[in-house]
Order: sequence, then C-alpha cells, then structure tokens
Amino acid sequence: MKRILFVCSQNRLRSPTAEQVFANHPGVEVSSAGTNHDAENPLSAEQIDWADLIVVMEKAHRNRIQRQFRHALNGKRIICLDIPDDYEFMEPGLIRLLEAKMARHLPA
Repeated sequence: MKRILFVCSQNRLRSPTAEQVFANHPGVEVSSAGTNHDAENPLSAEQIDWADLIVVMEKAHRNRIQRQFRHALNGKRIICLDIPDDYEFMEPGLIRLLEAKMARHLPA
C-alpha cells in the first residue's frame, strides 16, 4: 500500500479534494494537510513520517516543508503538481487536473 500525503496551504480546497478523489484508488492510502498554522489539519512531522510520497500543490509548499521539516524528510520524495489556488472544493476542473497530473504517480 502506497501512502500519499497531499499538501496545500489551508487544507480546505485543493488537498482535501485530492484526498477525497483518490481515497478509493486501489493500492493507496491518502491523507491531506496544510502548511499554514491555521490550516484545517496543520502539517506535522508524524504525517511526513507516515507518507511514502508527499504531493504539494505549489513550489512554495515544497519550499516550506523543506525548511520546516528538514529533519523529518529523510529522503522523502516531494512532487509538485503546480496547481494554483483558483479552485473550489471538489470543483470538476480541479478534479480533472488532479487526475491528469497524478496518473503517473499512482499504482496501476
């Protein structure tokens, strides 16, 4: 089972949408978090430790994780989907973008 952690800023729109979209995908367990202190589910070292793959929505999220959690990363792979904060929760355009950009990172 591949554990994927989706990360955005507030954990209100993009990363929870990704978590919901891929929740029933075979071969993966998913979770989501936000980099901001006031996020719905603020990112923790425990979540990073849990994840096999960390998926961020913007380069700024990757940079922040690398700064704040350098000690917890231990060679963890972080991929950036380059999805701007222009979408609502479960918006069809966001879902299509997530599915397209995640296709090569998911087990068949």
